Amino acid sequence: FFPIIYNQVFAAVKAAVPAGTPDAIIQSIAMPKAIASAKPLLYNSLGDPLNASAQVVDTPMHDNLKGLASFFNDVNTNTLPEVSFVIPKNLDSGHPGYSAPARYEAFLADLIAKVQANPALYESTAIVITTDEGGGYFDSGYIQSVDFFGDGTRIPLIVVSPYAKKGYVDHTYYDHSSILKFIERNWQLPTLSNRSRDNLPNPKQDKEFDEHHHVEAEAYIPENAPAIGDLMNLFSFNKVKHNKED
Repeated sequence: FFPIIYNQVFAAVKAAVPAGTPDAIIQSIAMPKAIASAKPLLYNSLGDPLNASAQVVDTPMHDNLKGLASFFNDVNTNTLPEVSFVIPKNLDSGHPGYSAPARYEAFLADLIAKVQANPALYESTAIVITTDEGGGYFDSGYIQSVDFFGDGTRIPLIVVSPYAKKGYVDHTYYDHSSILKFIERNWQLPTLSNRSRDNLPNPKQDKEFDEHHHVEAEAYIPENAPAIGDLMNLFSFNKVKHNKED
């Protein structure tokens, strides 16, 4: 039914804009409007791996899957779990086709501001911002063959925390499992299994001399590959914390 809704919205937008407006512009306006109209009827089951997991769906763990309103309530009442994952809805995701970078950035700014508005919470919090994919075909960065499935091309990762190294760009090799490794190390938890990526060691990356630029550069390729970092190098826990204005 979504194509029907989209076609109706597209026609309405086309009738409202000046004649001769390129279809690409009309599509960029019509798509988010169509998604918003169909929102109560749409559910992307393919994008939810937990809907097929009996360990989640058929147990009390399913109650941990809550909405953004619940997250902000936990922020305001100091009842936020030790670890929370927030996934924006399609319109705020920054994903091409039905969102835009400005919507995504506004979503992040609002979330960060609300966490920072609770000083007691923020002083012991790290907000890790990343994406599930980033296109990547333009990226020539080194990719490890950590297992049969990859890694894939590089993606952004930003840490917002009083303990984050201010203005620091890290060249340690990370992937999505780095977030899991950080959680396991911080809370002294075991790995998921004896064959999962969180078993891999942290990278050993010594400085090397770049003859072309005549400077020392961080070696991005782990000497002990396959190796995945645990994000700890992004933090400075023994130094003065930054305030939110930093």
